[in-house]
Amino acid sequence: MASTTQESHSIDHFFSAPSGRHDRWRELHATARAWAGGTGERMAVETALADVGVTEEFHAFPGIELMSVLREKLLGDDKAGFLALAKRISVGIITGNYKHDAREWQSGDLSLPEPGDLLPPALSEPRSYRPYFEFLAVTPAPASRWSHIASEFRRLRRAEDAFIYEAIPVGSLEDAVCAAVVNPDIGAVAIYEGFALRSRHDAPVLRSVLAAQQPLLATADEADLSLRLAAGLKAIRPELDIYLLSDRRVEKLAGDPRAAMIRRVMYQIEEPLELHLSVLEGIQARYETPFFDNLKLYAQRPIATFHALPIARGKSVFRSPWIRDMGQFYGINLFLAESSATTGGLDSLLEPTGNIKRAQEMAARAFGADHVFFVTNGTSTSNKMVLQALVAPGDIVILDRNCHKSHHYGLVLSGAQPFYVEAFPMVEFSMYGAVPLRTIKKALLDLKAEGRLDRVKMVDLTNCTFDGHIYNTRRVMEECLAIKPDLIFLWDEAWFGFARWSPFLRPRTGMGAAADIEVWAQTPDAIAEHERQLAELGATPSLEKLLDTRLIPDPRAIRLRVYQTNSTHKSMSAIRQGSMVLVRDVDFHRVEAQFHEAVFTHASTSPNQQLIASLDVARRQMELEGYGLVMNAIEVALDIRREVNSHPVIAKYFSIVGADGMVPAEYRRSGFVDFLAPGTRWDDQLRSMREDEFCLDPTRMTLVCGTAGFDGTSFKGLLAAQYNIQVNKTSRNSVLLQSNINNTRSDVALLISVLLKISEGIETRLKHGGESERKAFTAKVQSLMKDVPDLPNFSHFHETFRQDAGDTTPEGDIRSAFFGAYREEQCEYVPVDGPECDRRLKDGPEMVSANFVIPYPPGFPILVPGQVVTHETITFMRKLDVKEIHGYEKARGLKLLKIDSLPGKKSASHETGRKKSRPP
Repeated sequence: MASTTQESHSIDHFFSAPSGRHDRWRELHATARAWAGGTGERMAVETALADVGVTEEFHAFPGIELMSVLREKLLGDDKAGFLALAKRISVGIITGNYKHDAREWQSGDLSLPEPGDLLPPALSEPRSYRPYFEFLAVTPAPASRWSHIASEFRRLRRAEDAFIYEAIPVGSLEDAVCAAVVNPDIGAVAIYEGFALRSRHDAPVLRSVLAAQQPLLATADEADLSLRLAAGLKAIRPELDIYLLSDRRVEKLAGDPRAAMIRRVMYQIEEPLELHLSVLEGIQARYETPFFDNLKLYAQRPIATFHALPIARGKSVFRSPWIRDMGQFYGINLFLAESSATTGGLDSLLEPTGNIKRAQEMAARAFGADHVFFVTNGTSTSNKMVLQALVAPGDIVILDRNCHKSHHYGLVLSGAQPFYVEAFPMVEFSMYGAVPLRTIKKALLDLKAEGRLDRVKMVDLTNCTFDGHIYNTRRVMEECLAIKPDLIFLWDEAWFGFARWSPFLRPRTGMGAAADIEVWAQTPDAIAEHERQLAELGATPSLEKLLDTRLIPDPRAIRLRVYQTNSTHKSMSAIRQGSMVLVRDVDFHRVEAQFHEAVFTHASTSPNQQLIASLDVARRQMELEGYGLVMNAIEVALDIRREVNSHPVIAKYFSIVGADGMVPAEYRRSGFVDFLAPGTRWDDQLRSMREDEFCLDPTRMTLVCGTAGFDGTSFKGLLAAQYNIQVNKTSRNSVLLQSNINNTRSDVALLISVLLKISEGIETRLKHGGESERKAFTAKVQSLMKDVPDLPNFSHFHETFRQDAGDTTPEGDIRSAFFGAYREEQCEYVPVDGPECDRRLKDGPEMVSANFVIPYPPGFPILVPGQVVTHETITFMRKLDVKEIHGYEKARGLKLLKIDSLPGKKSASHETGRKKSRPP
């Protein structure tokens, strides 16, 4: 390997691994071209080659032979030969041609004739495309034999193999972990006992990576070392198939409970063909898509349809002179694969027993859940399903007031009462962050003090938020379970489903944290930790002490009940409205029947077959290449952050807010500042992910446009209408950019060029517009960036919608208020900007909202049914300059419930006293 400095350059920042590798090969090619053309020095080529060689042994291509040939040509001063080979390797790596073109691997004639004996003839025979992956072999064999090991695996290939792979031999635990981290093409690992612990290279950065991942270094027993490596690899990439090969005591190893993570334990002296077949079988197990495979077979059958779906088989489309263009646009398979029947191998989404059931079971395996349910109506429906199944009228749900409207409507349908908790405000951007754990704990402890903790059934939070705030899910669940051991958690991870395939983000998902808590609860130290804390807290700890203490639950008492909803279509390759409900609930058998009732209530009896198939395929893709795709999405986001914030012109008018600007310092105890802050290493980000209360999803980028004189809505429209760039969420002075597995570096280039064009246009306008133009621009920026309205917190429910007049906690009956507004004679309208509104705020009677009022942006409800309207809410609405406010008719005003028509109305004096006693 190269020097420590070069190594640091190559793997110090985890997210740059694939594109960084491409850049280094492009640099080598450019340096070789200069050397061959007489304008460069050989020393520069040697340095570039050494830099390239840092992590190349962790990739199958170009491999030992081609790298040796490249070095020989450099030593022999063969400028033309070195340039030709460096160019071919560079292009091969960037394009990925080596994965399906055997000529790329040739080490002889650089004119690329037909391949010789390097690869078996099966690769050069014409046949359909076979997916390619790489296979890591951790071996005690000396490095001099690694080329032979790779060749042995090539000789095992057969023409009938469904996949092609190349072996990557490494000799140590450290190298194995490094390979798994930097090479997303690795799909399986074989661990041969007897390998070394330490790398043969000087790799201090690698050791910091290992220390951050898991304590893998303190062991002497070879078998234990193998199991520790397997555990470490699974912690990084749980989708990998791992095979353990031993020349002794394989029966004992197979019976070790720690070997459960290993796909197969084998006797390594036996025929290696068995390993080859096992590896292919393991990939096939992930490649299989039960529903999609059956749908393709169904589309090939000659079927006469006598059911209520005329477009099935496409005859009504392709035989029509009027709508044939729709058939030409979508293609025949879309219609051949349509049916309203659930026979013929298609299965039923409502009561799956066949291929949909198997597809959901495979999704559960992939996402780390016990059960997965496919949903074809989006995560809005997923959330309502979970709420209907798990909470009932009178139950209390701790709910982020700023969450998606589906949660609020879910409580209207179920009759459960929301206890709204507030996220920390980000007033400068007119948005909220996430709910501090202290706030959630106080809500639970206040309810406990009121004697109503038994009514609390669920904590319902958005993770991560639209703007990228990620909870410390494990800590939230552990501390809440320490207060109420049987709480249910619903994590709305609509935009965060991809996080399962990132070792950084996975522990912050609902399923990832639940798995970690399960492991912790089974350790011998868990009970001791809990008992120690009980002794330290004493018999009657104060509220402040409990709020200040990181509470440890009783592992003997907790009932881990975690639900996670994913908008698969938002971050994976699923068709719009494709969603999943992930379940990890020890008591699911008690609620399974009612969960299915919720499915029957909300799911269509005519679900879209193509949508179900896309969920199946999205799972397959993420299991087989999700690690690399997510890594690329993060790289793209970091590239955008870097280019926008460092560009000499763009940075004058636009900026992307760093982690320090999105997460207040009190919630970043690790001291993490930002992904691109000077000196930041990827293990710094790991530490932040593990320790901090909130982290920022690197793929979410808040692009501030107010400093360029644009509000979020108009800038979003400008990007879409004039430059064909689409963004999603906006705020008063920003737009949300989100990178995903679909983005490329070309997308980054387009965005940067557009921002530069807009920035140059602003500069030109200011330069030639004179003083009046500059004053107008300054005033606009001032209005957007400084004169921002304060964000209104939830006020309180009117007493009519409170269960007990003596309650000091703020939960309320949102359902009764919602349906009370169905009677028009019980409602009235008050214009926000009129004098009547000011008079009512000052002198009463109170104004009680009859429905949800949700401005876009920012997209959270500023009023819910039954909520008392306050001066803060009206002030915020008056300062809003958005055109879209759901639930508000500007011509008529706020829709209110008439005080005199409310059942059980309290007296004015009681209302006054009640408000005085309400805690802030």
